[in-house]
Amino acid sequence: QVQLVESGGGLVQAGGSLRLSCAASGRSFSSYTMGWFRQAPGKEREFVSAISLSGGSTNYADSVKGRFTISRDNAKNAVYLQMNSLKPEDTAIYYCAATRGLVVVTTARRYDYWGQGTQVTVSS
Repeated sequence: QVQLVESGGGLVQAGGSLRLSCAASGRSFSSYTMGWFRQAPGKEREFVSAISLSGGSTNYADSVKGRFTISRDNAKNAVYLQMNSLKPEDTAIYYCAATRGLVVVTTARRYDYWGQGTQVTVSS
């Protein structure tokens, strides 16, 4: 089992940057594919990005491709989401998630563990 805690959210102007962090506790962090999802008010939770066990494979939603970068540090049991060129439509609660397995999945129901979320607000 793994526990996840996100941090790094906040208020930023359009065009700005934020770096989200997700700290994992528990055993075998390197056995989990990690993902970031987000949920805006009145909308369904949507996939943002995911990274494989070793970090060698990543996946991004089309809406963030070229602006966001996911990375992980297995020695620190952490996964990060660098968000650049932020837009007002990026405003949402961002969640970190973990799933066992080798495939970089993009579907929320495939993830077993979730953090509590961190709010990102981008002003225009």
